[in-house]
Amino acid sequence: MSVTEEERLARAALSRLAEPGDPRLTGLVSEIGAVTVRDHLQAERDLHGLRTDVAERLEALDPAADLERADRLGVRFVVPGDPEWPEGLDELAHAGAVANRGGVPVGLWLRGHARLDTVASGVAVVGCRSSTTYGDSTAGEIAAMAARAGLSVVSGAAFGIDQAAHRGALAMQGSTVAVLACGADRHYPAAHRRLIDHIADVGLVVSEAAPGCAPLRVRFLARNRLVAALARGTVVVEAAVRSGALSTAHWTTRLNRPLMGVPGPVTSAQSQGVHEKLRSGEATLVTGGEDVLEILGRPGDHLREEPRGPVRVRDGLGLRAQQVLDAVPVTRGAAVDSIARSAGIGLREVHSTLVTLASQGLVVHDSRGWRLGDTAR
Repeated sequence: MSVTEEERLARAALSRLAEPGDPRLTGLVSEIGAVTVRDHLQAERDLHGLRTDVAERLEALDPAADLERADRLGVRFVVPGDPEWPEGLDELAHAGAVANRGGVPVGLWLRGHARLDTVASGVAVVGCRSSTTYGDSTAGEIAAMAARAGLSVVSGAAFGIDQAAHRGALAMQGSTVAVLACGADRHYPAAHRRLIDHIADVGLVVSEAAPGCAPLRVRFLARNRLVAALARGTVVVEAAVRSGALSTAHWTTRLNRPLMGVPGPVTSAQSQGVHEKLRSGEATLVTGGEDVLEILGRPGDHLREEPRGPVRVRDGLGLRAQQVLDAVPVTRGAAVDSIARSAGIGLREVHSTLVTLASQGLVVHDSRGWRLGDTAR
């Protein structure tokens, strides 16, 4: 499916006209097309025959000039139907609205050389801005392992968990995607200018807002659905009960994609939101990158071994042999009859068992009798 120049210009104009994720606009564009929506809005008149405010603002826009300016800034505009448009974004059409945001974006502004369709099938790693050392370390480890396995890491370039996730992926020379609530040419937070520019060099910076747009609260709400839609699953590392990361988690559930949560200390306010998702069964508990890869991988890939303690020599003993071994003193030797009484087993069986245990180094016999060997201690 190719995109006409008129369609691209119409979408660029609508991207500048309305707030990102306005469900009225995204719904109409999906239903009747961007050109038709633009023409209807541009023809709007009030009762006196005068242009409405929307028509006036739309008439004043110059989408061709916007696209030229964006190109000079290294930003390109990608819309549904373009070769690099990911199919996963189209699933937003059936995910409803949250906080009056929703729908398939009319287009996305991208900065970076990576193709959007090649980096939009990884894992989203999100969490609170006021993260702990534990949260940062865990997010970085999960992102690094995902990147080493060839998955891109999607996050929002914010302080805390987002930053740790991006840095974890970059440490492995992996691909990472920063989804911003401002224009793709801007840096928010400003302190992350170098990080965002580096992501643009090796990965991709994505925004639904047109270049130059400031980071407004409503744009963060719209941004969260993109983070979820650009990944095949989401990991929430730390999130308080009112954390914005839970919005991304909610969108992940609406898109029927795996939602994973990292448990924290039960006393940690930063993990209360995650614990609620785990308690309700909405999220799957993960403790590291191996768990995440097993959930997101194809059947049979990245199978995780069940954690087990170290294997001990005692583990292979039968019940009777363990009873005898438990009755043998640690340091001071004992006679066979004393061990038999303690074990509650016949003298002959105890003697033969002690001989067998001695061949395994579990017991030794000296002048004082039988005692535990070094292997059994």
